[in-house]
Amino acid sequence: MIERRPAGELGRFSNDWLNARYHFSFSNWHDPKRMGWGDLRVWNDDEVAPGTGFGAHGHADMEIITYVRQGAITHQDSLGNIGRTEAGDVQVMSAGSGIRHAEQNAEDHTTTLFQIWIQPTSRGGAPSWGARAFPKGDRSGRFVALASGRPGDEAEALPIRADARVLGATLKAGEETRYELAPGRHAYLVLAAGDVEVNGVALSARDGAAIVDEPVLNLRATADAEVVLVDSR
Repeated sequence: MIERRPAGELGRFSNDWLNARYHFSFSNWHDPKRMGWGDLRVWNDDEVAPGTGFGAHGHADMEIITYVRQGAITHQDSLGNIGRTEAGDVQVMSAGSGIRHAEQNAEDHTTTLFQIWIQPTSRGGAPSWGARAFPKGDRSGRFVALASGRPGDEAEALPIRADARVLGATLKAGEETRYELAPGRHAYLVLAAGDVEVNGVALSARDGAAIVDEPVLNLRATADAEVVLVDSR
């Protein structure tokens, strides 16, 4: 089953510095049919104005992955971590027993990003933060694990405390790739850019697709595409 979720039908929020689309219920936008997908709880598509951002606030017991699409985001937290994550790269914050952080667009142009929250396999534990560069050329024509709590991904992916993988791929127009989805797993796929067909279902930029009971995902790009996929319980 593949359920397409068009970008124009997602939840919306906008103010003087943030323009957001919500794939799942978040903040003041609530849809009882979209409370999550497997262990995936939040997928926000955020546009953050220059010189603004999310002020200091707290989290606990959540794995929070930030995939920067354009621009950069600067992170600062109560552990003393400070870091700038650029377009195409990824940061992970394991909130654990509790952490406070701020995410600011210190650039002179709009930053766009995906904010992905995944429920951890256990509660508590020491909070942590990390970031890594993921050159798009390294994932050309194939999926690469960007963040993962699954065995075998330790060498290339940022660690998360969840039975889940966050993967990325770039495809040229006409190029194809595939991903095997194990029984009982949930996949959620979003296009950062471009157009693809997934098992014959057409998706455009910033569309989402909720996927289950599809043993193999066959992707074919109909325009140059950048794809992000979460595979979770």
